[in-house]
Amino acid sequence: QVQLVESGGGLVQAGGSLRLSCAASGSIAGINLLGWYRQAPGKQRELVASITSGGNTNYADSVKGRFTISRNNARTVSLQMNSLKPEDTAVYYCNVRRFGINYWGEGTLVTVSS
Repeated sequence: QVQLVESGGGLVQAGGSLRLSCAASGSIAGINLLGWYRQAPGKQRELVASITSGGNTNYADSVKGRFTISRNNARTVSLQMNSLKPEDTAVYYCNVRRFGINYWGEGTLVTVSS
């Protein structure tokens, strides 16, 4: 089992920045993919960014050039969000995949005011 705890959400004005962090605990050996997803009200959950154990990254088109995902160590993954827009408002979820099983955090709310 893997437990994930997100932090760093909050309220920010458009154009501002936030940094989200996700700390993993439990059985972390074998985690091969880490990512951030988000879900806005009335919308489906969508992938924001992901990073493999080898360091390869993938971003949604809507955040390319503004967001950066990084794996700080074996237990922590971060999402640096710059030039935030009101449409980035959502609950952001940390996700890791271990031996084909997805684990999710409880989410952290990001609100971008115009």
